[in-house]
Amino acid sequence: MAHRVRVWLNRTYAENVFFIDQLRDNPQGRPVTVHASHTDPDSPVLMAADTAALEPEELSPAGYVEYALDQCHRNGIDVFVPRWHQGVIAAHRAEFEALGTALLTPPAEAIRAFEDKDAAYRSAAAAGLPVPPWWRVTGVDGLLAAVDAIEAEGGKACFKPASGAGGEGFRIITRTPFSLLHLTGYPSSYVPLDLVVQALGQTGRPVDWLVMPRLDEPEVSVDCLTGPDGRARLAAGRTKKGRRRGFTLHPAWVEPARRLVETFAVHHLSNVQFRMYRGEPVLLDINTRPAGGLHQLSRCGVNVPWAALRLALGEEPGDLTPERLGADYATVHTPRPVLPRSLPVQRTAAAANAAGTAGPAEAPVMGTAV
Repeated sequence: MAHRVRVWLNRTYAENVFFIDQLRDNPQGRPVTVHASHTDPDSPVLMAADTAALEPEELSPAGYVEYALDQCHRNGIDVFVPRWHQGVIAAHRAEFEALGTALLTPPAEAIRAFEDKDAAYRSAAAAGLPVPPWWRVTGVDGLLAAVDAIEAEGGKACFKPASGAGGEGFRIITRTPFSLLHLTGYPSSYVPLDLVVQALGQTGRPVDWLVMPRLDEPEVSVDCLTGPDGRARLAAGRTKKGRRRGFTLHPAWVEPARRLVETFAVHHLSNVQFRMYRGEPVLLDINTRPAGGLHQLSRCGVNVPWAALRLALGEEPGDLTPERLGADYATVHTPRPVLPRSLPVQRTAAAANAAGTAGPAEAPVMGTAV
């Protein structure tokens, strides 16, 4: 029987329960054991894993590396897929490899290159990749100048943090005064300009935002898998327009993504997002991690998590050309059954010594993940 592969996912997104499913349901029938850790005892990923642990809170980056090395040693981890503290873990790749653990993450330099969205856009533009106009602002004057410039071109301004993940902090600026209309229905991403200016005036400290025109749909997320040799093995797009989802291999989307990951050595799994500006695709975001919707490519006949795992183990995953693109689809949430278990609270060696105990504490976990 083939060697059982032990994989660890740390503090990751709930959607990665599907990542775990695909590792287990691999086309080679190879046995896989998944270890997961999180600070949230109700994380669906913990409940989907074969073994799970609650992470210690408030570790420094250096402390977290110590914790991660200990976890890999204790659990005999073959492949570690880090999301939390990804960059600092990648910088210690040699120490993990010395334990026999491969890191399924890009090099630290590539992660740092895309942590700051302003620097990422500048680097991409210098490499000839399509980017939207953007302004980095720290206060009222810069914000107003950017909004005026965007509106003068007929656009609608929006802003987001210069660093951050997902849609955190994203807002669309409107000049409509605040009224009861803003208090009806569900919370909106629209925010009146005068309230933003007022808030900036009251804060007494600078912000760090990117202001840009709101980009048009469709939004296309290109999932990429790149080997340590710098060659992309896969670049496949997932399209989003309203509630409708689909797939694409059109060169307008996948070729810039392929160029980006190969130019900037974004090895292993990554996701490059595009939207439209004046009728042309432009970069929206670059994520140096697996996307939450990566599992959707299984509809095209491609098991990307398994291919990535094989690549991390030094094996070639073979031809990853999608067998089909599949019909358009919509996503819905469904309940998932979970196994009740008690999770050990993993301590660092220093914390265990300070507490005078060598064994893990137990924390009960019950419930159903949705």
